[in-house]
Amino acid sequence: MNRFTQLMWSIALSVTIIAPPAARADGPESEMLAIAERVARFIETLDPADIDNVFADRDVIIIENFAPYRFEGPGAVDAWASGMRAHRETTSDLHHAFGAPQDFGRADDRAFFSLPTTWTGAFRGRPFVETGGWAFVLTRERDQWRVLSYGWAVTGISSPSSGAASIVV
Repeated sequence: MNRFTQLMWSIALSVTIIAPPAARADGPESEMLAIAERVARFIETLDPADIDNVFADRDVIIIENFAPYRFEGPGAVDAWASGMRAHRETTSDLHHAFGAPQDFGRADDRAFFSLPTTWTGAFRGRPFVETGGWAFVLTRERDQWRVLSYGWAVTGISSPSSGAASIVV
């Protein structure tokens, strides 16, 4: 190792030891991910207890792939939950799996992240795999993170038996 390299390693090591670690926003906190998990669990189970205290008290906006597609205003969460129940009528054995969170950002009492998600289940008795992603905006209310808005986007739908993208969920 030449003297320049030794000097650079010495400086880097001393800065690492002396300087406190800088605050980093590598990803959402576990509490934030737990909120997304509860939304997904509601979609699986349709149990209203799964979304108790999950959404913000006001100004909620939800974008979904079923009519009316945009849920907002004082009754947004109830309208979305009702719409999800109708949307799920022909779907069974629904399960989700999250990928690693992406694009995390936080400013004061707001946080954003996107969450790759894979849904598996049966639509009208036919198995399907749906991939997509959620973009979540969380807000801090009463010392808890809550969903202020989310948007869902499907990126692929297929039937494992045929491999064709022919299922519409």
